[in-house]
This record gives sequence, C-alpha cells and structure tokens, in this order.
Amino acid sequence: QVQVMESGGGLVQPGGSLRLSCVASGRISSSYTMGWYRQAPGKQRELVTTFSSGGKTTIADSVKGRFTISRDNAKMAVYLQMNSLKPEDTAVYYCNIYIPLPAGSNYWGQGTQVTVSS
Repeated sequence: QVQVMESGGGLVQPGGSLRLSCVASGRISSSYTMGWYRQAPGKQRELVTTFSSGGKTTIADSVKGRFTISRDNAKMAVYLQMNSLKPEDTAVYYCNIYIPLPAGSNYWGQGTQVTVSS
C-alpha cells in the first residue's frame, strides 16, 4: 500500500507565498510521477504541476511563472512553491503519485486547503 501526505496549506494575502510539501511512503517502484492537483469549490479537480522520475515537468498555464515544483527522490517527496498568489488560487490542493507499473496506479493525499484572501 502507498500513503501520501501533504502539509503546508493555510491562509495568505494576495501576492503572498506558500510552500506545500508532500511525502509518499510504501511500496513504490523506481519509476513514478508525483504532482499537485487542485479543486476549487464547485469546480472539477485540475492539474497544477507534475514531476516525473525522468525529470520531465508539466505545469498549468494559469500558474506558470508563479508556481515551482521540486522533487527529492531520496525522500520520495515533492514540493510546491507558490508565489504571487491570487484569490483564484484558492482551492484544496492534492498531492498525487502515479506509479505506472505494474498496474498504472494513482494514489492521493487527503488534501490541504489554500485560501488566498485579504
């Protein structure tokens, strides 16, 4: 079994910064992708950014230039540095780990609330 745990959410003023952390544990192969998704009230969950074990990253246009993902393979951890936050970034942020082998499995954290408000 695989466990995923996020931390670091909170309330921040517009223009502020937050850093989210996520650590995975359990039976994880050497090849996996970790990333962040978010879900705002009344909206579908959307991709924010991902980081594959091969070093490839993806990032949503809405956060490009403001959010940065980083990864520590030794700790099976991924981080999301969020700068210049906007009210529209308010959402529950979920950490995800995708393990392609053997069965293409997705695991999710419980989510952490990020609220951007003055």
